[in-house]
Amino acid sequence: MLEFDNHDDRIRYVELEFLRDTLLDIPQYELPDGYRFVFYKPGDRDTWIEIEKSAKEFSSYEQGLESWNRYYLGKEDSLSERMIFIENAAGEKVATATAYYDIYGNDKTGAGWLHWVAVRRDHQGRGLARPLIAYTLGLMPGLGYDHAMLSSQTNTWLACKIYLDFGFRPHYDSVRHNLLGWRILKALTDHPALEAFSKAEESEILK
Repeated sequence: MLEFDNHDDRIRYVELEFLRDTLLDIPQYELPDGYRFVFYKPGDRDTWIEIEKSAKEFSSYEQGLESWNRYYLGKEDSLSERMIFIENAAGEKVATATAYYDIYGNDKTGAGWLHWVAVRRDHQGRGLARPLIAYTLGLMPGLGYDHAMLSSQTNTWLACKIYLDFGFRPHYDSVRHNLLGWRILKALTDHPALEAFSKAEESEILK
C-alpha cells in the first residue's frame, strides 16, 4: 500500500456523511499549553479562509470566499456562539471548526453539523484537532441539538479516522450511495468501526 498525506489528491474523491446519534459521552481532550479557544469576532472571515486554505481545503482565497459566502454570509451574528478558533500564545488563530446546521434543508433530522474542521498546516501534529472537535461538539446541546452529522471525503482520510474515533459512524444513505468511499476508508484506516466493509484495492483508491 502506498503512503498517503493527510490530504492527498491522489486518492479518488468520494463524499462521505457521518452520524453520531447522541451527543452524550463525547471524548474529552485538553488543549496543549499555550493555546486557547476563542469564538468568532467580526473581521475573522479572512483568517478563517487562510486557515482552511493552509489545510488544503481551498486552493485559492477566491474559492474560500465563495464558500464563506455560501455558508455564512448574512449569518455572521450567529457565529459568535458557533464558530470556534484556537489561538496560540502570540494571539494567532491557527485552527477552526463550527457547530452549524444543514443550510440546504436536506437533513430532516435536526442534527447539528460539525463544519469545516481545519488546523493550519504549520500547526498540524501538535494535538489540536481532537480538543477542537470535542469542544465544538460540546457546544451543540446548548444550541438545541441532540445528535450530530458531518460531511467529509476520502482524500482527507486521516480526519475521517478521527471522526470514527469520536463515535461517528457511516450514515446509512452514504453507505447506500457511496459504498466505494467507505471501502477506500477501510483500506486506508483499517478502523474497527468499518469492520463490515471490505478493503478497496489500490487501483480503486487511486484516481
